[in-house]
Amino acid sequence: MFIQTEATPNPATLKFIPGRDVLDSGTMEFTSPEAAARSPLAEKLFAVKGVTSVFYGSDFVTVTKDDSDWQHLKPAILGAIMEHYMSGAPLMADGSVKGDVISDDEAEFFNEEDAETVDTIKDLIETRVRPAVANDGGDITFRGFKDGIVYLNMKGSCAGCPSSTATLQHGIQNLLKHFVPDVVEVRPM
Repeated sequence: MFIQTEATPNPATLKFIPGRDVLDSGTMEFTSPEAAARSPLAEKLFAVKGVTSVFYGSDFVTVTKDDSDWQHLKPAILGAIMEHYMSGAPLMADGSVKGDVISDDEAEFFNEEDAETVDTIKDLIETRVRPAVANDGGDITFRGFKDGIVYLNMKGSCAGCPSSTATLQHGIQNLLKHFVPDVVEVRPM
């Protein structure tokens, strides 16, 4: 088994591509060893000293580290991913391979009179933004729209990335303002 590794814009995060599907749909993020208990692979990755976050995309695993050196972490992470896939163990303890469903505390918010604007914003995020962000080992999802401000949730390599502010304010904000005049600002949530 050959696992490709790609750098991301976030120097604390690497993208690992195992050459097979990771999730059938959606994404999944683990930000603590306790949360990782749902996934045997995430548990193995959190067992590597220095790992602070694990993120699953459709065909990749993104791992974020503390101030440890990649030179020491990368072999252990590659070993954990390879061991997991070679063992045939399920990705999730319950056997599922679908990403997280949005919970009630993550429910979208917007005024009903803005529904058409929100549909346009969501379409632009889904078709133009998310694919580009996934290439960098992360994900970005719509959370809300109020008073001209679009609220987005950033995960994976995007969370805590030094260039995420520039991505939001210059890339995504400019794109949305161009196509949706009602948008005045984009903020992370």
